[in-house]
Amino acid sequence: MGRGRAKAKQTKVARELKYRSVDTDFSSLERELRGQPPHEEPEDSIPEAYADLAEEYEHGSSTREDDYEEVRKSG
Repeated sequence: MGRGRAKAKQTKVARELKYRSVDTDFSSLERELRGQPPHEEPEDSIPEAYADLAEEYEHGSSTREDDYEEVRKSG
């Protein structure tokens, strides 16, 4: 008992998928299947939101490390 409602819903979904018109972006699908990123950015590029952290890391600034040590010692 109770399977009728679930089966009816599955049938409805299957019909929608079969008969509705969909504009498929095949080039996007191909990129996804090939494992290519959606937009061609160099892998070593840094997002703008993290640029300041990357710059700090490059210059070897130890202020964050010092802050971490203080937190670790106090905890």
